[in-house]
Amino acid sequence: MDKLKQLESFVSVATRGSLTAAANAEGVAPAIMGRRLDGLEERLGVKLLLRTTRRITLTHEGSAFLEDCQRILADVSNAEASVSAGGVKASGHLRITAPAGFGRRHVASLVPRFRELHPEVTISLNLSDRVVDIAGEGYDCAVRVGDLPDSSLVSVRMADNRRLCVATPAYLKRHGTPQTPADLARFHCLTLSSDASQTRGWAFQLPDNAVTYMKPAGPLDCSDGQVLHDWCLAGYGIAWRSTWEVEAEIAAGQLVAVLEDFAAPPNGIYAVFPQRKHLPLRVRLWIDFLKHHYGTPGFWQTPAA
Repeated sequence: MDKLKQLESFVSVATRGSLTAAANAEGVAPAIMGRRLDGLEERLGVKLLLRTTRRITLTHEGSAFLEDCQRILADVSNAEASVSAGGVKASGHLRITAPAGFGRRHVASLVPRFRELHPEVTISLNLSDRVVDIAGEGYDCAVRVGDLPDSSLVSVRMADNRRLCVATPAYLKRHGTPQTPADLARFHCLTLSSDASQTRGWAFQLPDNAVTYMKPAGPLDCSDGQVLHDWCLAGYGIAWRSTWEVEAEIAAGQLVAVLEDFAAPPNGIYAVFPQRKHLPLRVRLWIDFLKHHYGTPGFWQTPAA
C-alpha cells in the first residue's frame, strides 16, 4: 500500500475526527479508509487512533505523529508545486495575522523585506491577541506562539519558544536572586492580571521532570505583556517572559535570567494555515522566509525595530 496515501488518510481522519467524513472528502468508502489506517498502525507497530462507534481520538503517539505527518505532507506538496511552477513569480494578495506583541517585534519588520523580494505580492498584516479564525476570516497564514489546540489547520514549527524569569541586574543586586521557584514569594513579581490569558500561571520543571505551575504575587500586575516587559526593564521586579521578547535584552546585559535550572520545556512558534491541496506560491515562500529568519543564529538577539 502507498505509504504516502496512508499518511494522507491518517491526517484526514485525525483532523476531521471521523472515518466517514474523511472518506466522503476523498470519495471512497469508509472501509477503505479504515484499512489504510490499520495498515499504517500495523507497519508502525503502534496505536495512533482510538476508534469507537461514537468518536475517534488520538493516542499520545498519534498526536506526536500527526504534527510530523502534516509537516511531511506540506513539504511534499511544496516540492511538487515548486517543480510544476517552474519560474513563475509569486503574485496576488497575502493576508497574514500574528499576536500583537510578537507581531510588532518579529513579523512586522519582515513584511516589507519579503515584498522587496516579491514585488508582485501585496500584503495585509493583522496584529491581534484574539485567536483569529483563519479560514473563516480569509487569512492565508497565521503566526502563533505556544501550544496549539487540535484543529484542521496545518502547522509548521519554525522555532522553539521558552519562558524565563528575568530581572535587571540592579534589582537582583538590591533584593538578591531566587534559587528555587518557592523563593519567588519573597520577591516583587510582575504578573498578568486575572483577566489576561495566562490562566495557569508561571511554569517550572522540577528536578523529577514534573512541570508545576505557580501564580506568584506582587504589587503590580497588568493585562498587557508589553507593560510588564517595560516595568521589568525599569527594575520594578521579576517577570516571566518569552525568549522572543527578552533575548535581546539578556544578550545586551539589560536583563538577567534567573531560575534557569527550573525552566519548563519549550513550546513552539508556528506558521499555521488552512489545509489546502495546492498552497499558493506566495504563502509557501512567506513560510520559508519566516523559517529562514527565525532559524538564523542571533535573530532573536536583535533588538526590536
